[in-house]
Amino acid sequence: MIDSIADFALPGLVAALLLTTLVWLLSLVRRNASIIDIFWGLGFVMLAWLYRGQAPLESFRQTLVPILVTLWGVRLAGYILWRNWGEGEDYRYAAMREKWGARFPLLSLFIVFWLQGVLFWIVAMPLLQIQLSRTPAGWTWLDAVGCLLFAVGLFFEAVGDYQLARFKADPANRGKVMDSGLWRYTRHPNYFGDAALWWGLGCFALATRGSLWTLVGPVLMSFLIVKVSGVALLEKGLGDTKPKYREYVRKTSSFFPWPPRD
Repeated sequence: MIDSIADFALPGLVAALLLTTLVWLLSLVRRNASIIDIFWGLGFVMLAWLYRGQAPLESFRQTLVPILVTLWGVRLAGYILWRNWGEGEDYRYAAMREKWGARFPLLSLFIVFWLQGVLFWIVAMPLLQIQLSRTPAGWTWLDAVGCLLFAVGLFFEAVGDYQLARFKADPANRGKVMDSGLWRYTRHPNYFGDAALWWGLGCFALATRGSLWTLVGPVLMSFLIVKVSGVALLEKGLGDTKPKYREYVRKTSSFFPWPPRD
């Protein structure tokens, strides 16, 4: 099994690094490292089908999961492309560019592009396990839980993004806090959805034998969302720029959906 994992996983790592290298070259031409965000979801789509193509087809699960990942990844990439169209470089990358100066173009290959390639390769370990394991061939209760979590997660992510986009598109909402729709129950419905659907994919992997190790994927994704590039980064400074945000924080769940506090 270890040999099989290595044989299947290493081509995935090579593909992830190759994809992010090509995106890096495009970023040099456009002088915009933000384009890596568009390819985050597409990297998982690539790995899902790469792993599918490496293994014999033994179960419906092996076909369903790459389709679900494609649905999620393409939607996410399309949304980020639409959201960022015509905008300048994201402030995170702009700050790095200012800090590193002339060294940033080369350093960004390692600290932005290859780093994200390695991260989505690790997060995608459940996708590898699903293709490697030939048992059980039949449907299990964990597969059903996986479908439910994925559906809930995709709903929260897609609807949350849509609601926020409509809110921001109205000039009357400038400077206001989005606290309606799904945003009434969690301050980050899109991030909650992202985490939930990856735990759903983790359940598909858990339905197979010897798969506990693959939970490193949803664990890492949840950590990145909550502590690194998602919730923590977004909320930093919002209390200062939007006076009503502190009240929103007081009454609204940070991550898991929950009725607001009075």
